[in-house]
Amino acid sequence: MASPTYQPRVNTSGNGWRNPPLGGGEGGGRLSHQPRPDEDQSGPTGPKPRPGYGLRGPRRSPHVLTAESLASLTLPVGDDGVIIGIDPQNQPAVLSLLRPAPMEIALVGSMWMAQVLALRTVAVGARVAVETARPPAWGQMAQAAGGGQQCVSVHDVRQIAPQGPSVSSPVLVVRDMGARPPRNQLAPSPWQSVLTVLPFLGPRSPQMLSRADLVGLQRLSPEEAEVVTRIMRLPEQVGAVLPTLSDNAMLWCSRDGHQFVMTQPTEAETNLLGGPRRMD
Repeated sequence: MASPTYQPRVNTSGNGWRNPPLGGGEGGGRLSHQPRPDEDQSGPTGPKPRPGYGLRGPRRSPHVLTAESLASLTLPVGDDGVIIGIDPQNQPAVLSLLRPAPMEIALVGSMWMAQVLALRTVAVGARVAVETARPPAWGQMAQAAGGGQQCVSVHDVRQIAPQGPSVSSPVLVVRDMGARPPRNQLAPSPWQSVLTVLPFLGPRSPQMLSRADLVGLQRLSPEEAEVVTRIMRLPEQVGAVLPTLSDNAMLWCSRDGHQFVMTQPTEAETNLLGGPRRMD
């Protein structure tokens, strides 16, 4: 191979491929790993890192918070629970079904509405146990819920066992046994809520509504609306609306207030359960 006809270029500045001289003579200087004089000083955020040992932090004091100012920091967080629909202002309506304390819920409405609530409760990571006099009507929903995992269990009347609820595994117990359900055999437990489904008001319904922590009402007859208005101490104009509600509208009420909610089923819920209905 012929030798090159040009003169090789030598970089003597120390900034190219060759290392600079280690001494302090001609062409010499500081070692490459030693900090510059201006980098060896402390800034407002503490000592400055040496080159090659991390990125420099902020240089301005507005980035620094004092310990006293930390208490003023806030993080806005919305309500937690199950999204059951939208309110009259078209905002999401969230129902806190699972709590550290036992909770009694009465639903005067259809099995369709109870199954929608059960599916959405499973979606937030809870288990659902159904005690019912019509197991076949709940079987298809139980198989479809949870993506193949056993999230919903169906039990015959008086055949339900303790569910072992905990903060990491809360439970919603659904009791679907007509207008005269027998007494609940499960003891009240933290992180376990009991939802009793009533197709209509029966002789024992007023007592159940009065002791419930939360009551959900689908469309009622005028006579039922008068009873509920008196028991729940609702304004008369609110009670007058109950006989006119559509199939997917509900009134949720407690001792502290009331809220109209429209439940809009998803496509998956409609394919599995059908459209909204008041009676099954």
